[in-house]
Amino acid sequence: MRLTQLRSFHAVATTGSFTRAAERLHVSQPTVTTQVGQLEALYKVELFHRSGRRVRPTEIGERLLQLSRQMFDLEAEAVQLLRETGELRSGHLRVAAVGPSHATRMLVAFNQRYPGVKISVTTGNSQEVLDRLADYSADVGVLAQVSLDKRFVSVPYSEHPVVIFCNAAHPFARRRSIRTAELQGEKLILREEGSTTRKAIESALRAARVQPEVVMEVASREIIREAVAQGVGVAAVSDVEFVPGPGLHAVRISDAQVRTYAHVACLAERRDTRMVRAFFEVIGHEV
Repeated sequence: MRLTQLRSFHAVATTGSFTRAAERLHVSQPTVTTQVGQLEALYKVELFHRSGRRVRPTEIGERLLQLSRQMFDLEAEAVQLLRETGELRSGHLRVAAVGPSHATRMLVAFNQRYPGVKISVTTGNSQEVLDRLADYSADVGVLAQVSLDKRFVSVPYSEHPVVIFCNAAHPFARRRSIRTAELQGEKLILREEGSTTRKAIESALRAARVQPEVVMEVASREIIREAVAQGVGVAAVSDVEFVPGPGLHAVRISDAQVRTYAHVACLAERRDTRMVRAFFEVIGHEV
């Protein structure tokens, strides 16, 4: 059975006329007659009672009409879904980010432009973001480093200075800035291996030949924040990720350019999909 044959049957059954069915389908009346006849001959059934110009479905024709209504209703829903998604009046954007602070401004802008699109966000380190892009569980990624893997394309979005934060009882709390050398011997809480913030501060410390006392390595920003508040040590954080609060203070590093960066990435093979391209357009970049 061909879909065109079923479509002709459905048009005749719902209009009650071969002529009106042809007008609806924008084909000739003999074409509709032929297609319905082929369907009847193929399955050796009678689908219509024909009495002059009057046409009405047989019992089997009525049962087939119920099924064809379901099929073409679903077809109409599919067309509507595709049209709305293509126009981004609906759909689902999945974002993987190294942290909510890097992605929030982008997501707000995208939501304002396309309010009908659902947005979901997962967080992790840069490698986890790339992994989610690679296995198609995320559409776009916001990460802190550029990948050299040719499967991905990325554009720079923003850069942020790294600051040192401490609790209110620490001597740094009375300062606006410190020199890198002043971290010599300080109790330092570091992010996990692979963190770009950690790489940035460690690079600056090596360049200045400064050796703090590393007392903790923690993957959680929240745990680091609580440890600093409790006086365990000081920590480095991108200024965009520092959340001021009672008992916490941030100071700049005055004698070194210690920075982290935010990049937006996607799979190279998906750069031209409507959703992905729209996201890059919203943030003001082309890929």
